[in-house]
Amino acid sequence: MKLRQLFAILMILTTIMSGRAENYPYRSDVLWVTVPDHADWLYKTGENATVDVQLYKYGVPVDNVTLDYTLADDMMPTDAKGSTTLKNGKAKVSLGTMKNPGFRDCVLTATVDGEKYTHHVKVGFSPEKILPYTKMPADFDQFWAKNLEDLKKVPLNYTMTPVPKYTTDKMDCWLVNLMTTSQGQSIYGYLFIPKGAKPGSCPIVLCPPGAGIKTIKEPLRHRYYGENGCIRFEMEIHGLNPEMTDEQFKEISKAFSGRENGYLNNGLDNKDNYYMKRVYLGLVRAIDFLTTLPEWDGKNIAMQGGSQGGALAIVAAGLDPRVTACVANHPALSDMAGYKANRAGGYPHFFRVDGMDTPEKLNTMAYFDVVNFARKVKCPVYMTWGYNDNTCPPTTSYAVYNVISAPKEALITPINEHWTSEATERGHLTWIQKHLK
Repeated sequence: MKLRQLFAILMILTTIMSGRAENYPYRSDVLWVTVPDHADWLYKTGENATVDVQLYKYGVPVDNVTLDYTLADDMMPTDAKGSTTLKNGKAKVSLGTMKNPGFRDCVLTATVDGEKYTHHVKVGFSPEKILPYTKMPADFDQFWAKNLEDLKKVPLNYTMTPVPKYTTDKMDCWLVNLMTTSQGQSIYGYLFIPKGAKPGSCPIVLCPPGAGIKTIKEPLRHRYYGENGCIRFEMEIHGLNPEMTDEQFKEISKAFSGRENGYLNNGLDNKDNYYMKRVYLGLVRAIDFLTTLPEWDGKNIAMQGGSQGGALAIVAAGLDPRVTACVANHPALSDMAGYKANRAGGYPHFFRVDGMDTPEKLNTMAYFDVVNFARKVKCPVYMTWGYNDNTCPPTTSYAVYNVISAPKEALITPINEHWTSEATERGHLTWIQKHLK
């Protein structure tokens, strides 16, 4: 036990020094350490879970302070609460058990020197047995086959403009505007191609964006793809030029990102009119474009993304057989109707908004839910997710992973909330390189 606790503390301190962890804010005076009595944070249904809690301020154990806690199933209302006392910075909390596969969440609160501090930890119970609530519509294949046929009738139309500010000594950058519908709607993306690449020499890596109406953030963040021989396309999905000013993006985002009028709600009453239909088809059109580049090696097309981007990566892999590898972090849009089973559903958590639980909306969700595309994936898949994530909860990541029948690997990082480390991100390229044909 002492060795495991020491290891956990060292890992946490390493994460803090990176300045990226949401669980442990950079330069915080307070450090929480939560260590479940199973090293992998997993239990079988029916087993009881206990968490050792430690709390430090300025590195000094907090003593004789009340620790309050609430317990709930993943993303569900509180069903139990209690309190104990921290002695020399330590306490134990029993999380109980679960009869059905899922996750249990313990929210911890302590008031130290007049300031309230909160932390949480989730543990899983037989999560490998979690199955989606969402069912496959009988005409799912026919629906998407028809839409793909309609897409083929849309001419491949695009522009490419050099972007010197994102060009490096190892790769060239272009801003691409690609038409995706017969109505003239389009997407933008930054295209990176290794300098001097010979025809037929480069694999493709397509990176869809996270959720929101926003610019393409940090186009050079993943520069190591282009600088290590990959064609990489960092895309957006709304047809908004990423070269516009931040103020312009803020105005657009405020106008079209509300709960009542957000793009993820737009047209949800009708699967033929739902906003995300053209987004999903836009992924296929992006592949159509990328495979015309003379530098493409003619074989490898990898998808890579996180959150909504992770969802779109799996969607593309399930929708387009040209995709040869898929990397997805904590995918959104996964088992969105899971709340109907009294358990966590996927982002954007529609059931938190009045009026979303209707037969029409539920019907549309099923045609766009990631779990149904995951069932169709044939290429190798690499997924990563954390247990403390409340944006794309672990219940829904398991619901996706468990239905994938293709070759698959998982990197599970229990302590993570809705983030991935730079080392994990770089590991995606390493995995893709190992799966090149």
